[in-house]
Amino acid sequence: MSNKFYITTPIYYPSANAHIGHCYSTIAADVVARYKRLRGFDVLFSTGTDEHGQKIENCAKKLGKSPKEFVDPIVENFKNLWKLLNISYDVFIRTTDKNHVDSVGKIFNKLYEKGEIYKGNYSGWYCVPCESFFTDTQLVDGKCPDCGREVVKQNEEAYFFKLSKYQDKILNLLRTTDFVEPESRKNEMIKFVEEGLQDLCVSRSSFSWGIPVDFDPSHVIYVWIDALSNYITLLGYPDDLNNFNKFWPADVHIMAKEIVRFHAVIWPAILMALDLPVPKKIFGHGWILYGSGEKMSKSKGNVVDPFILCDRYGTDSLRYFLLREISFGSDGFFSNESFIKRINSDLANDLGNLLSRSTALVEKYFDSCLIYDKEYSAEDDNLISLSLSLTKKCEDYVENFKFSNYLAEIWNLVSECNKYIDSCAPWNLSKDDSKRGRLSTILYNVLESLRVISILINPIMPSSSKKIQNQLGLTDSEQISWESSKNWGVLPNKIKIIRKEALFPRFDLDEELKELENLNVKLNDMGNSIVEKNNEIQTNMISIDDFSKVKLIVAKILECEAVKKSKKLLKLTIFDGKSKRTVVSGISQYYLPDQLIGHNIVLVSNLLPAKLCGVESNGMILAAQDSETVKVIFVDNISPGSTIR
Repeated sequence: MSNKFYITTPIYYPSANAHIGHCYSTIAADVVARYKRLRGFDVLFSTGTDEHGQKIENCAKKLGKSPKEFVDPIVENFKNLWKLLNISYDVFIRTTDKNHVDSVGKIFNKLYEKGEIYKGNYSGWYCVPCESFFTDTQLVDGKCPDCGREVVKQNEEAYFFKLSKYQDKILNLLRTTDFVEPESRKNEMIKFVEEGLQDLCVSRSSFSWGIPVDFDPSHVIYVWIDALSNYITLLGYPDDLNNFNKFWPADVHIMAKEIVRFHAVIWPAILMALDLPVPKKIFGHGWILYGSGEKMSKSKGNVVDPFILCDRYGTDSLRYFLLREISFGSDGFFSNESFIKRINSDLANDLGNLLSRSTALVEKYFDSCLIYDKEYSAEDDNLISLSLSLTKKCEDYVENFKFSNYLAEIWNLVSECNKYIDSCAPWNLSKDDSKRGRLSTILYNVLESLRVISILINPIMPSSSKKIQNQLGLTDSEQISWESSKNWGVLPNKIKIIRKEALFPRFDLDEELKELENLNVKLNDMGNSIVEKNNEIQTNMISIDDFSKVKLIVAKILECEAVKKSKKLLKLTIFDGKSKRTVVSGISQYYLPDQLIGHNIVLVSNLLPAKLCGVESNGMILAAQDSETVKVIFVDNISPGSTIR
């Protein structure tokens, strides 16, 4: 067995602050890295930021800043969040780092000298937010197939990488190995490559924020070679090969599914052109969907602020929820309600209560110092058997990125411990001095189970793991090693417990939902707002061209009713001067349906349709909000269909 393990997150694009989508990839990678370290591996865990490109350049210009001035506080925000989330990365790479800049220039030159890159002219459709080119046939309704935004026609001189040359090799890699997981992502990639690969534009001359091509400085090296190469430049490639030879190929790149194509097709082709081995695995997890089923993203304004959630509910709670609630690889939903319910049920009622009640019993009946007398009974068998079989199951799950199953298996033991206490009823045994030995055995078994649980939750909930071990008085590293979790009876016969406050407090669901609403968990940053070092939010600046894209008209509300299964949404049937349309608005706590019927309102008429609780909404009505209420803007003296400019 090789004793090294190299795992990466993607390097994130710092056009705005990090949100839970970024956290999801990074927490998952951190869990695997921590697990491997516990197993004795020499782990290298990398993350970072992809800081070049036209979008960053445009955002910086709008704020009157240089691109580096623009990204620096956002990068700091990412680092602060990773610290808060207990992310144990070894390397944080920025594509503006001098070593990376120098190395990418050398990689580009090497590919050019090998004849893998040639000069040509590009003419096609370009999506600035996605930093991607598309052909006419790839567009969906004339828009970007990935994000649905407008694309612009680009004509410019460029350098191209011979991606088409590697089509058969990439297809063979995908078909004959487990290079891409899960299976659904693998099949998507096979289909994509089977449709044919075209040579790839790898330089740009229409903007300047990037790494210049050494031999043609009017061009900057494009994202595919710049960003993707980070996985080897941080290892010292191409000049210092000590770490590169030790850790490459990477054991796994973890990322969200929308960027799997770049890592599963473009990245291995670049490596093949450099005569380097490809990574062992690409794992593309699903999206975190918000409420109505939309992907959580900065541009949709539905991102959730992880700083608020960690501060209010604890880092381990968020780490636990994201990996327990969602099957890794599939899409899953985030809601404040489901998050708080998980905290109350799994963390407070189950694990927290188990630790609290077991240490309380030791404190009450043994004055906080348990003397184990070893009076075994057949009713102990199930608990001991479950504990002894648990670690192997957990290893299999984490090795296959099945984090939800991993946690469910641990919680089976948590549940069994609580049942065991109820069944054995130590409070009854305490009344008979002759049964004191049996009483000590029951409590020892529970504490020993908690020892095992504390070890196995460590990769996902490192702080809680440590708190449990502290309350059990565990100071010997051998008692909390991974291998020791496979054994029973590791705790000494004399256990001095140190009882402390509850591991996880319970929360009042209704009160918390109201408070989270007040804290404005939804960050409508539209991709450009950034938190400066003084924590002041900088206002988005837009051009008149940006504003002209928003079409505001007057519309009349004809009908209004509550949306079923929603406490906030109203379904409005409106007349926009030409036809009827349906709009869904989250204002039910401020208006009764009858209060809106007959009024004229301001409508954003050119929003993409979105489904909210199963109802398709075609537009958005404007309202004003202060600290206490929301008021719809009525324009009853203006006719439906009138344009607002």
